[in-house]
Amino acid sequence: MSDMPDPVASFIVGEIRRARGAAGMTQEAFGRGAGFSASHVSAVEGGTRALTLDFARGADRALSNGGLFERLATKLGTPSWFLPWLDAERGATQLRYFEPNLIPGLLQSEAYAHAVLRLDPRLTDDEVDRRVAGRLERQAILTRESPPQLVVVVDEAAIRRAGDGGEKMMAGQLSHLVACAERPNISVHVIPADVGLHAGLSGPLSLAHMPDGNWIGHLESQLGGDVVDRPADLDTLFERWESVRTEALPRRQSLDLLKEVANRWT
Repeated sequence: MSDMPDPVASFIVGEIRRARGAAGMTQEAFGRGAGFSASHVSAVEGGTRALTLDFARGADRALSNGGLFERLATKLGTPSWFLPWLDAERGATQLRYFEPNLIPGLLQSEAYAHAVLRLDPRLTDDEVDRRVAGRLERQAILTRESPPQLVVVVDEAAIRRAGDGGEKMMAGQLSHLVACAERPNISVHVIPADVGLHAGLSGPLSLAHMPDGNWIGHLESQLGGDVVDRPADLDTLFERWESVRTEALPRRQSLDLLKEVANRWT
């Protein structure tokens, strides 16, 4: 789940399985109450299918426990608004990310993720550590068998912004970004600073191509995020994506720029 480390998801699944057993419910009976097939229940309990917010809600319905598992999923690891996008990200065959200010989470180093998450004064040190662990866990989709094709566009400002005392952290982040960008399934493109104003400056956007051929979009703001699936809204996101992609440097030139900036941070 965003930024839910695997041990947290495994804990919640274990509690769901224990509660099902205590209620004397078979996987089939539980699935009927939760709105999932017995094979789906078995896959989640066996760890071969990811825990989702919909499944946690279904477990709450089946067990009539007043929303306990949804609250655990939200409180222990991830904002509930991010879960639908996380499910899409895990199942996607292609991913598109544009970020004007930060390196996208899928390509963040551990030190950079810590620095970014510590910007939220509401998070305790333990919460930051949990979210960093979850963010790194999330990146496993890029090295699994048959990984998604990932195309990322970032503004040059994102690779030149470090903050006081952050030179070493940014040097490590850019080295990590270069290593990722050299994988066959990942392309990173940079919009150079001399482009000036462009359509992407209004905010980040994400797109996921699903196995059924459909696309899903995601938009984040200061207060949360929204999954986008209406055709008209997706058309707008694709127009924005094409605009920022057109402004960005080709893959090889972007790599050269990333390496140049990384050397300056060292």
